[in-house]
Amino acid sequence: MTRGGRRAPAGRGRDGPLTRDLLRTPGGFGLGQVPARLAPDALTSMVCGFCSTGCLLDVHLRDGRAVNLTPSTRSPVNLGMACPKGWEALTPLDAPDRATTPLVRDGHGRLQPAGWPDALREMCDRIKAIQAAHGADSVAFLSTGQIPTEEMALLGAVAKLGMGMVHGDGNTRQCMATSVVAHKEAFGFDAPPYTYADFEASDVIVLVGSNLAIAHPIMWERVARNPHRPEIVVVDPRRTETAMAATQHLALRPKSDLVLLYGIAHLLIERGWVDHDFVAASTTGFEAVREAMRAYPPDVVAAESGLAVEQLEHVAATIGRGERVSFWWTMGVNQSHQGVRTAQAIINLALMTGNIGRPGTGANSITGQCNAMGSRLYSATTSLFAGRDFTDPDHRAEVARIVGVPVECIPDRPSWSYDRIVEGIHRGEIKGLWVIATNSAHSWINQTDLHELLDRLDLLVVQDMYRTTETAQRAHVVLPAAGWGEKDGTFISSERRVGLVKRVRAAPGQALADFAIFKLVADTWGCADLFRRWSDPEAVFGILRELSAGRPCDMTGIHGYDDIEAAGGIQWPYVAADRERPAAETAERRLFAGGRFPTPDGRARFVVDEPVAPVERVDAQYPLVLLTGRGSSSQWHTQTRTAKSPTLRLLHPSELHVEVHPDDAAPLGIESHDEVEVRSRRAHLRARAFVTPTVPPGSVFLPMHDPAVNRLTFASFDPHSRQPSYKHCAVAVRPVGR
Repeated sequence: MTRGGRRAPAGRGRDGPLTRDLLRTPGGFGLGQVPARLAPDALTSMVCGFCSTGCLLDVHLRDGRAVNLTPSTRSPVNLGMACPKGWEALTPLDAPDRATTPLVRDGHGRLQPAGWPDALREMCDRIKAIQAAHGADSVAFLSTGQIPTEEMALLGAVAKLGMGMVHGDGNTRQCMATSVVAHKEAFGFDAPPYTYADFEASDVIVLVGSNLAIAHPIMWERVARNPHRPEIVVVDPRRTETAMAATQHLALRPKSDLVLLYGIAHLLIERGWVDHDFVAASTTGFEAVREAMRAYPPDVVAAESGLAVEQLEHVAATIGRGERVSFWWTMGVNQSHQGVRTAQAIINLALMTGNIGRPGTGANSITGQCNAMGSRLYSATTSLFAGRDFTDPDHRAEVARIVGVPVECIPDRPSWSYDRIVEGIHRGEIKGLWVIATNSAHSWINQTDLHELLDRLDLLVVQDMYRTTETAQRAHVVLPAAGWGEKDGTFISSERRVGLVKRVRAAPGQALADFAIFKLVADTWGCADLFRRWSDPEAVFGILRELSAGRPCDMTGIHGYDDIEAAGGIQWPYVAADRERPAAETAERRLFAGGRFPTPDGRARFVVDEPVAPVERVDAQYPLVLLTGRGSSSQWHTQTRTAKSPTLRLLHPSELHVEVHPDDAAPLGIESHDEVEVRSRRAHLRARAFVTPTVPPGSVFLPMHDPAVNRLTFASFDPHSRQPSYKHCAVAVRPVGR
């Protein structure tokens, strides 16, 4: 097999010894019972597999099988608390629609059970045939932020170093790409600087586009524990649960947040609320920001945002006079057509006021998925391991030396981003796609287009816990995967904390840990010899430690899983010298305390750009802006897992509902509980109306979890991060049957 004109190393070939050994050995990376290192009746702890908070859960075992969960009291993260999803984390493992055997689509178009060797041969032979006919770039993969870091790293290595793929991205493109780009440009590395203790140390907490109380309930609990009676400023068009508890709610017009942030910066500069000593010693680019901010006086910003000048003056004074101000953002910023510049405008506020590197401060992005941070650093998708660059020959040589592969096996160009892979299918350049632990046919923006594109593929391989996802139903090959609690590895949380995931249940039927599946694919492909060192998850963690050495994410001081177990999780960076420090000093740590940043000159960078309007505008036919977001703390993304729990289903509405402001509902004769149609220029759906002033006039809100919602959304993307703009499109609402 050749890759880009280079000959791949010889391997063991299909049905090699590794394949035979894994499939006949009970307990092989996912088969069999709980590992012997766990007592049959015992209590063990591991990190939750839902959001990025990284809560530690105590797992109760009976006869070698997990039977119950309780929140751990020994974690510095959740302090004995858990949200509804955490309490129910085991339930999705028992769902009746689990994928329990490989499936291959037959000549009549039906998915039929197959043995692992047959399914793997079908996958590998067809990928090789596609690459032989159309080139190595004609097959891509889409990964996830919801499998352990070691599995992500092995996937990236097997797909890119072994199978010759260049293009592979993760669904973290949908949640965190904006923050990654903003961090790299401003700080020099993808480095969220905070620890959750900052929620409790701030005297001013600014939340931009974040419904923290619903999306990250345990983080909101940390806010509630703050003893300083903090000012809580929420910037959000909608009066969310978080906004209701705020001391200031800036209910701005949708997508006017960049102008608002520039207006606040204007006032901070004008009123002298700038830490000039910090700016001079630790930053570059402030003078360009000072000049650009002249264009955003309060009257201009008020007209654009819909806020009163008095509100702007008040929030600027709150920030300017605060001693410990922390700024936090999540999907309301990230999922935007200008999200990177908005995130950088938040960072600018922290830098100009010197609110970074001290307790209770920081420009702090909050991650979505449980292991989005692991994906960002170690999946080898659009960046090389540990934040390196595929285009840098020194980086490629360093990775080749550490991993022990020929340097020519490492692609010398970056992958296409998720949206460009989708465009590649449309152009006929991507003929085969391998989808791992994500449900693209539900979650991708302007979903109907993707459905049609997936059906064009010569080969679609889906590797998932469930055979019933919208994406799996379109697959030519389905590979049954173990879920959280059925395999070992690590997750990295929003605050950079590395935590353990453990196998406390046996995977059902023939389902295997993703780690085992990637090993089997390598064996069937014939490149297993490249990955002899990648023998098990903890061995891969050792490789990742080596790859992190000397990088801002250095974790060489973590000697193995036992260290993580003993500490209940360890934040990176964690080097050898940290092992000698008292545990109290290393339990919760923030970055940039010395005012130095991982840029070439050690200084953080101010970044500023002109605001631009959303691509899709409202008009007489589609007069309302559609806002989307999390519906309740019991729902998670596409509900592939949370919908399996009867308890969680009881905690959110049984029908899709749309929030409509009374001023918009009255002319249409819409009342609460009426059935209405929500229509965009692409599709329509039906929902129950909830008439409420919590959504602003001229807007409606739909929870993102329903499979129909992303048929409406408009496929626009941030030009810097390529992250989709889920939070803004034009729609109309009308009552049904009138």
